[in-house]
Amino acid sequence: MRIFNKTNIDFVGKSAIAKFLSMALIIAGLASLVMKGGPALSIDFTGGTIAQLQFNNAVDVSELRSTLAENGFESSEIITFGSPNEVLIKTQFSGANSELESNLRTAIKSEFQVRRVESVGPKIGKELQSDALSAILLSLLLILVYISFRFDRFYAYGSVVALIHDVLITMGVFSLLSIEIDLTIVAAFLTIVGYSLNDTIVVFDRIRENVIKHARESLDTIVNISLNSTLGRTVVTSLTTFVVVLSLFLFGGEVIKNFAFALIVGIFVGTYSSIYVASPVMMYFEKKALAKK
Repeated sequence: MRIFNKTNIDFVGKSAIAKFLSMALIIAGLASLVMKGGPALSIDFTGGTIAQLQFNNAVDVSELRSTLAENGFESSEIITFGSPNEVLIKTQFSGANSELESNLRTAIKSEFQVRRVESVGPKIGKELQSDALSAILLSLLLILVYISFRFDRFYAYGSVVALIHDVLITMGVFSLLSIEIDLTIVAAFLTIVGYSLNDTIVVFDRIRENVIKHARESLDTIVNISLNSTLGRTVVTSLTTFVVVLSLFLFGGEVIKNFAFALIVGIFVGTYSSIYVASPVMMYFEKKALAKK
């Protein structure tokens, strides 16, 4: 299926504009993170308690949140779970489960059943935080090694810079919107890394083919030819993936809504970075190496 036939877009010529756009987005995200003292972390990382409650009737989440805030449960996260009369309450409460249930029954006048209560201690939260960061860094390191073997180190530099770019922008968007980061969002970050890398490898593979096929052409021309020839595939892949993830965001429920939102941001940023970040970075190092020779 071909959406674009024989396009002749000067992607390389527009890379300077793209560079300023990327820098602006990254700086805005980093500024937000600095001003807020880091990303907003869920109790998965900070420690706290999750309580799943089932009411007899549908719950007004905003009203329940106000009631809990008035009774000592400030900054609690409340989401509907499964049905309109069932909710998950994430709170920083660190006491015994029985004490939490007692406090909830004092605060909430409606009848409810406690379906489950799970606690995460601060020490476990710190370990999860460290493990999540290690997982992301290890994935980037292994990608660097893999691309270096499959292509060369200049392609590897382009790939890793693009992936760091994608994760930073996605994290910055979450910070700007004050959305908490939990373990599902870390999973989303790793998914974005895989999605973006797949798109980048397709582009790099075509560049490698065209380096041989168009040996007399400049590197800028070869990269433009390669990006134009893979544009149709890139757009079709991104659109079909976007439709699926958008469906999850709209109809998948509150539990996976933030996960789906992270993927939506990642699809746009990953598609953009494979064209305007990975390739220009690879070209920069290739040209620098040729200039030394």
